[in-house]
Amino acid sequence: MHDHEDSERLASFADVLAGELPDTWASAYHSPEHKDDLAELTNRIWDMDLVAESLAEHPLRHAAVLTRQDGAQVAVIDRHDELGGFLIAAVGPRDVPDEAYRGIREPYGIALSDDPFLSAELVAGDLLARYDAALAQARHNAAAAVRPSQPDRVVLTWQVDGSLAAAPVGETASAILAAGGFVHDKQTNIYRLNGDDTAEQARAVRETGQQLAAHGITVALQHPSGFIAPTATAPATPPAPAKARTTTARGR
Repeated sequence: MHDHEDSERLASFADVLAGELPDTWASAYHSPEHKDDLAELTNRIWDMDLVAESLAEHPLRHAAVLTRQDGAQVAVIDRHDELGGFLIAAVGPRDVPDEAYRGIREPYGIALSDDPFLSAELVAGDLLARYDAALAQARHNAAAAVRPSQPDRVVLTWQVDGSLAAAPVGETASAILAAGGFVHDKQTNIYRLNGDDTAEQARAVRETGQQLAAHGITVALQHPSGFIAPTATAPATPPAPAKARTTTARGR
């Protein structure tokens, strides 16, 4: 089968599957040219069983990602055996730190036939039920690790990946954090600031702190030890970033 036929087959299957799943899903096809997207997707796939084994032997050449309205995602990839069909796996969200997945069993992926209608019933009754339960626990863990803020004080909590998280109180603080680059997780009401670029992170926190101060809201830092630093408008040196993963699939 030619590559073009492969891509059409996978993309068409994913489109129909998305329309048959409960709730509202959108399907996006990642072609072989999207190497960076495929590499990131491989790292975010939440599986240490069937799909992880497949990815170890057959790196992604293409994939389809289905996204639900609330941000939940699953990935549809080729199945490399004599039975044909596809594999589908849960995808870990970007805004939940790895530490939050500790102790949670992965919602391992499953094999599907070529029939998207029968596959939708299997996915809804099996994978999605386990995925939603695991994701709810991960989000709960993430929220529990963030110290609550107060109306006149926003507490920024260091995460193990070097990012900063806050649970602001009030519309003013929330709006300022969002404008400063903090990404909002609607399910936990936590705002997170990426720590990949520490200089940019420091600049964002400094400017955000100035905006908050203008409204009478102070900023404090919670370090990994739990110690709350005095009022601050710029972060101290963040903790060392997590070591790069060595597995091909995301292990939780």
